[in-house]
Amino acid sequence: MSAEPLPHRSDSHGILRLSHLEVRVPDLELATAYYTEVVGLIETAREPERVFLKCWDEHQHHSLILTYAPTYGVESIGWKVHERDDLDHYQARIEAAGVGVTRLGSGELGPGSGETVRFEAPSGHTMELVHDMQKVGNLLPLTNPPPEPQGLTGIHPPRLDHVFLMCEDVDATTAFFREVLDFRLTEQILADDGHQLCTFLERSHSAHDLAFITGPQGAFHHVAFWVDDWNTLRHAADTCAYHGVPIDAGPTRHGATRGWGLYFFDPAGNRNEVYTGGYWVDPDREPITWTEAEMGRAVFYYEGAVNQRFLTVHS
Repeated sequence: MSAEPLPHRSDSHGILRLSHLEVRVPDLELATAYYTEVVGLIETAREPERVFLKCWDEHQHHSLILTYAPTYGVESIGWKVHERDDLDHYQARIEAAGVGVTRLGSGELGPGSGETVRFEAPSGHTMELVHDMQKVGNLLPLTNPPPEPQGLTGIHPPRLDHVFLMCEDVDATTAFFREVLDFRLTEQILADDGHQLCTFLERSHSAHDLAFITGPQGAFHHVAFWVDDWNTLRHAADTCAYHGVPIDAGPTRHGATRGWGLYFFDPAGNRNEVYTGGYWVDPDREPITWTEAEMGRAVFYYEGAVNQRFLTVHS
């Protein structure tokens, strides 16, 4: 990497977690119905060609934006930073790495949006670092709240969990996110020649907030929503089956991250996952390595192989 040796951010500063995704859909009304009625997200704002949604336990204005477009895929991925000066810090680091940056003020990217640093990562994906998105609450009081609100529908995950992307050079992309943006490597799948086939990265002490796998540059594999336990994951599978939503894989267990997952598709063809389990990551934890021969077990631990449909990617 060409980044200058500027200081890294501690856990009390810098990037805190995945903030939001913007995904493309060719039928905005159908996609909105799916994400509100099947997934169970809450609509917070609407424009002629965009709908803003959030999971019920998130306090910020939105975590998913549906944008009308003739194709499916991911438009941008946002990351929440702790303080406003984190934007200045990372802008300097990104520019020192030779990557151009666009700075946008609060509200410029739509309802509820905060001040943003936007750039294209080496993976070909548009990334955004966001500070001070509007807070709208989580439908619960801050004094003596019940476990969850009444009247939730569908799967109703409490929050966004991670995003899984594809790129041509996983090694270079992973190095950028580690050296410039302070992500920590939790696990990796190494090819027999030593190159990284897949990497798992975190900022929130979870098993992964972000993952990259070898594939088409700038491609989108899936966005994952967190659910609280295995029973809720099975409920998600029941909900998909009831609504006729195509299930891609699972419910099953991952070797990498130790989590449980269920994969399915929205009406546009964007892959979703509901995910639970995993482990807590301390900053000094050593990364786990999977070999190329065991890649199938790393992805689907019970099956021991990755089916061809799961390797189909959306760009």
